[in-house]
Amino acid sequence: MKRPALYRTRITHLRRAPVHHYFEQRGYSWYVDLDHLPQLPRWLRPFAKFEARDHLSTPPAAGVADTLRNRVDAFLAAHDIDLRGGTITALLQARVLGYVFNPISIYWCHDAHGMMQHVVAEVHNTYGGRHAYLLPPTGDAPAAVKKKLYVSPFNDVDGYYLVRAPLPEDTADVTISLHRDNKPAFVATLHGDRLKAGIAQILRLQLTAPLAPLVGALWIRVHGITLWLRRVPVVPRVPQTPVAENERVDQL
Repeated sequence: MKRPALYRTRITHLRRAPVHHYFEQRGYSWYVDLDHLPQLPRWLRPFAKFEARDHLSTPPAAGVADTLRNRVDAFLAAHDIDLRGGTITALLQARVLGYVFNPISIYWCHDAHGMMQHVVAEVHNTYGGRHAYLLPPTGDAPAAVKKKLYVSPFNDVDGYYLVRAPLPEDTADVTISLHRDNKPAFVATLHGDRLKAGIAQILRLQLTAPLAPLVGALWIRVHGITLWLRRVPVVPRVPQTPVAENERVDQL
């Protein structure tokens, strides 16, 4: 894959416990080849800027350019994985007018023969924290991984995620659910139809989904206030020893 694509997305959040709460929002995501990030006209770049510092915390080796591709390679190398130049594609949000917020970014990692070898799911919280989970390529089936990052003031770090992230084609369809006692406590989905990433479409999205990353972050905060008003117990954010991204996360 070389040509980027856009997905007009519908994102849903469903909380099942201790209260039932649901919301959805519209937005859009980019699907890109990390070796061929979009080259946009200068005047359009403020609406779609891709910066390595917005993703992953594993820096490339000394003397290696700090690119998003090299950050993913460094993360994989910390797990003794070498794609030998294979393609990495990603579903994520770009900076819009200087702001970006990616609750979830997915990276599909292929070897030099084009076979998918690994999936990386990177989670960000609204406190500036991030953590990447290394998953097997399970296709339409979910992969299970222990939760490691404090994401919501209404959920502690107990439990595990089921992550379903098949490679996007005509549609993108990602589901992440948080489970405790073998029951889903929270389910988030992202579903979207593929669009051509042309100039006209990028401009159209600035009208139909303006400031999408900022609006997404604001919606999460608004619904956090709603849950607080409904007296959902707040779980204090206890300082923890940072979980290094090169730590091998236990899979279930």
